[in-house]
Amino acid sequence: MKVSEVREMSIADLQDRIQVEKSNLDNMKLNHAISPLEDTSKFKKTRQDIARMITILAEKEKNQK
Repeated sequence: MKVSEVREMSIADLQDRIQVEKSNLDNMKLNHAISPLEDTSKFKKTRQDIARMITILAEKEKNQK
């Protein structure tokens, strides 16, 4: 997900999307533990997306106050 797309999202949308991505990451980890995935770059990309969304959410909440 691109930064510009994340910045356009509202605070509520970001919070929902973060929860969805965290559950997707947990599912990927579980599936990887059961049968190892060949391409583990999805883990890194998902973690980076979550971190990016959390950072932008914090910025938006700070600016809103």
